Amino acid sequence: MPLFLQALLLALLAGLAQMDSRIFGQNMVDRPLVTGPIVGLILGDFQTGVIVGASLELVWMGIVNIGGATPPDVISGGILGTAFAILAGLDTETAIALAMPIALLAQSLGILVRIINTTFNHRADAYAAKGDYKGIEKILWLGALLFFLFAAVPVFLGVFFGADLVANIVDVIPLWLLDGLRRSSGLLPALGIAILMRFIYDKDSAPYLFVGFALSAVLGMSIISIAIIGAAVAYVTYRNSIKKPA
Repeated sequence: MPLFLQALLLALLAGLAQMDSRIFGQNMVDRPLVTGPIVGLILGDFQTGVIVGASLELVWMGIVNIGGATPPDVISGGILGTAFAILAGLDTETAIALAMPIALLAQSLGILVRIINTTFNHRADAYAAKGDYKGIEKILWLGALLFFLFAAVPVFLGVFFGADLVANIVDVIPLWLLDGLRRSSGLLPALGIAILMRFIYDKDSAPYLFVGFALSAVLGMSIISIAIIGAAVAYVTYRNSIKKPA
């Protein structure tokens, strides 16, 4: 598949992912766990897409866009980080280290888009005062279009022009600096889990956390085996919680 078409498809993916919570409802299409494998399918390396997407999901799983807050943009960071890993032949650690500044840069663009969108409110108020419902609808779709372009255009430009540039930059980075970036990126998934634990940790769920840790660290069980055990325990706990008292 030509690079232009690949970049166009990834741009469309980024734009649709940005529209997920604004038009289609919250379907989690914007998460790296979802976009990573899709990027892998488009670029012909599904395995790398799954690995990098899952790794970035661990880093950003605690990031949620609440109210007017603008967190790092996991859509642009996840898609470009995965794409660069495949196109430039980067390892997972380097891809994670590269995705972080991309997400922060896109965060600034997201703030700019939100500022521009606030100016549309006054035009919508003017249409509302006139009873022009079609005008209000037009303004709403214009704001959504800005969010689409804010995600799609940088991803297209980054994939089409940036893969070779990124590969060349990585080649000239000193080994000691690259090694430091890889080591620091290895800590980021733990940081993401820690951020998430701040919201979900309580006395009732703590025993399950320690049991899972013991199964992995002490007994050496695989993640799939632990997940199956966890699903069984969750199902039994749920069934017991809905039983009516005798």
